[in-house]
Amino acid sequence: MKPQDILKEKSSMWIFGYGSLVWKPDFAYKKSIIGHIRGYKRRFWHGDDFYRGDKEKPGRVVTLVEDQEACTWGVAYEVTDSQIEKSLQYLNMREVVLGGYITEMVEFIPQEKGQDTVLALVYIATSDNPIYLGPASDTEIATQIAICRGNTGHNIEYLVRLAEFMRLYCPEVEDDHLFSIEAALLNIFSDCGGINVLDQNALLLRTL
Repeated sequence: MKPQDILKEKSSMWIFGYGSLVWKPDFAYKKSIIGHIRGYKRRFWHGDDFYRGDKEKPGRVVTLVEDQEACTWGVAYEVTDSQIEKSLQYLNMREVVLGGYITEMVEFIPQEKGQDTVLALVYIATSDNPIYLGPASDTEIATQIAICRGNTGHNIEYLVRLAEFMRLYCPEVEDDHLFSIEAALLNIFSDCGGINVLDQNALLLRTL
């Protein structure tokens, strides 16, 4: 189902964010819920030559890769009435035009027990995209993130804020890919020595 089809059928819809949308949606919404979707894993495999990098040094941002055994945690936002059209117009520019993402519909499962699942719109970048970077080692990804900056800010901020979100709102969830890249990045800045991960991340953000 395409976004425009939802507009015709409902007075509200849900949008699932798993990257920068978890801390910076930048559109009006009625409410937000923490939760996850199944059948996808989050990976820093997409290139970004606008927000977190440029044409010469594209940054690394997350996309979703199909994996029936995996799940990805994030935030679902409910938008209603006039919010629907405005949010879709904004996200079309942010995620599709400038980000190279396409849309899919997924089942979102709330973190809080007893809440019903909802159908949510999600933005995914595939390998067909010309700025898709694909797999690389944790160290290679961290090294690329460490040197990239775009119109929104440094690529490090993107990684650190996503890791902070997972620790704060999904503390029981193991996200090995995300935290391994974070650890590799902290190793690059190992001269900070002797302080914990949260303190190191705070220090990294202050230096951006």
